[in-house]
Amino acid sequence: MQISLSHSTVRRPALWTGILAGAGLLLGAMLLSIAFGAANIAPADVWTAVFAFDPTRTDHLIIRTLRVPRAAVAALVGASLAVAGAIMQGLTRNPLGDPGILGINTGASLGVVAAVFFLNVASLSFYALFAFLGAAITAVAVYAIGSLGRGGPTPLNLTVAGAAFTALLSSLTTAVLIFNQRTLEEVRFWLAGSVAGRDLGLLFQVSPYLLGGLFLAFMLGRQITTISLGEDVARGLGQNTAWIRTLSAVAVVLLAGGSVAVAGPIAFIGLVIPHMVRFLVGQDYRWILPYSAICGGVFLLLADVAARLVLRPTELPVGVMTALIGGPFFVYLVRARVRR
Repeated sequence: MQISLSHSTVRRPALWTGILAGAGLLLGAMLLSIAFGAANIAPADVWTAVFAFDPTRTDHLIIRTLRVPRAAVAALVGASLAVAGAIMQGLTRNPLGDPGILGINTGASLGVVAAVFFLNVASLSFYALFAFLGAAITAVAVYAIGSLGRGGPTPLNLTVAGAAFTALLSSLTTAVLIFNQRTLEEVRFWLAGSVAGRDLGLLFQVSPYLLGGLFLAFMLGRQITTISLGEDVARGLGQNTAWIRTLSAVAVVLLAGGSVAVAGPIAFIGLVIPHMVRFLVGQDYRWILPYSAICGGVFLLLADVAARLVLRPTELPVGVMTALIGGPFFVYLVRARVRR
């Protein structure tokens, strides 16, 4: 134990340096996101629009009302999804843990669709509420079904249960949209998995849930590290695993549900980013979680920039770009798991 503590103490300055460098990279990615778009705006004008706004200029209005909110949404949603995935991987010891793969994003989407179809809900606050409700019910159901198989909630059982629920809930969502054109018109804003067209008002309504989820996750970093070593180890160290799992589940629901409410079901960020981060910082979730937040924000910002440039001036939904990157990585993880 003394060796481990000494090693951690030596590494801590380097890890804090990495946090500062990552924050700078995140700021740079946000500036890059603000600079690029369908309209060609000179870098000097972008800088002026951010720091010396003139409401009479069209290019300044584009920057302040469209691109700045879009960059802020991408950074916060990317951070939230990455942290949610890291928590799920740590608690279940499942390298395939991700809000999208385990059906939580799909459950949140179905919650929004059901709210529009059955209750004629049109308020973002209620969208978020039903997104949280759908995410929570799906998380409980996946864990319960995954626990019924041989060996309990193993990574394979949870992944299979998540895939089954994803298929089921996606089918239900599609059925509702096919038979009700009005609902499709209302919710396609979310279902595309995009950060385009989001404004600061939308972000301000959802940010308390996302920031609350991030804060709760960071507070649980040490406990998640202990649980990731095994249930017996955690109990042997006197940890109340049931209570920690409950709080962690609340954090995941806040992060995944809030992200779906504001940007739709964007997949694979929670899968890819935690694996990249562990390669940099090891297995301590006190560092994995903040690094995942920074790297997730950078990843989604850069993916959104790429989505604007690939078919310029036409834009792809950013969910397409994350799937193009995350899909092959998912296949690689599955193959590696089978080989082991």
